[in-house]
Amino acid sequence: MHETSRSGHLAQTFADCELPLEVLESAAGFYIGTFHPKEGPFSRESEYFPTEEAAREALENGAWTQRLNP
Repeated sequence: MHETSRSGHLAQTFADCELPLEVLESAAGFYIGTFHPKEGPFSRESEYFPTEEAAREALENGAWTQRLNP
């Protein structure tokens, strides 16, 4: 669950938090986002993926779409 790459754009832009991108899971599915150590899941930076493996591959390959708004 903790693949990291670069910082989350939405976390930086809207909350001034520099947090690494990770593969996270919600009830809606797996996504690339950020996790705040005190607040938990912080931003969903990508679309949802059907599996954790698909999300990890997208993060590693840069094959995902950056959301522009929270």
